[in-house]
Amino acid sequence: MHPEDQFVPISGLSQLAFCERRCALIHLEQIWTENVLTADGRLMHEKVHSNEDETRGDLRIVRNLPLHSKRLGIAGYSDVVEFHRNENATLQLPKHKGTWFVYPVEYKRGTKKSFKSDSIQLCAQALCLEEMLQTEIKEGALFYGKTKSRANVIFDDTLRTKTEYLALRFHQLMDSGETPPPKAGTHCKQCSLVDDCMPQLSGKALLYIDKMLEQTLAQ
Repeated sequence: MHPEDQFVPISGLSQLAFCERRCALIHLEQIWTENVLTADGRLMHEKVHSNEDETRGDLRIVRNLPLHSKRLGIAGYSDVVEFHRNENATLQLPKHKGTWFVYPVEYKRGTKKSFKSDSIQLCAQALCLEEMLQTEIKEGALFYGKTKSRANVIFDDTLRTKTEYLALRFHQLMDSGETPPPKAGTHCKQCSLVDDCMPQLSGKALLYIDKMLEQTLAQ
């Protein structure tokens, strides 16, 4: 169990899965550079969150729901959590008849990615909801704004294990207070922090720069 003042943001798991250095730059060094892509994504989330909760027959839609897991030490907000009324479900909702399945939906501005960072963020939301509601959640969805389509995500054992490991690793990274050295890769082209990160510099190059800076300051 983690105390609330040590919770880390759910969204950071997506950053960590994408790149440890990017996660550290954002959450340790408080560096953030907004570009057209990140601004578009932020506006899309704001639009989703601004809509009111609603009920349509056997579907209950709740937006911007606060989430947390004391076991994993993570917290954040959902984009959308759908509750589907079904006689085979077990969860009961206050002021709503019947039993319900829980189905989280995370909104992303672009298209479906080859790496699993979006799925890990969604799985983290599901793990929070399972702990909060004492229910089992088997699947959810990622909604991609560019294609206006949903990609179904199954919360299998592999994805759950990876998500739980990244929650642990996130805490380790924050406790260390150290930003990992840059490691260039194809993912760098998709990162808004590429100019702050300087992935073209190796770890040895950064150590050399730090040494030269220390010598200059000592003069």
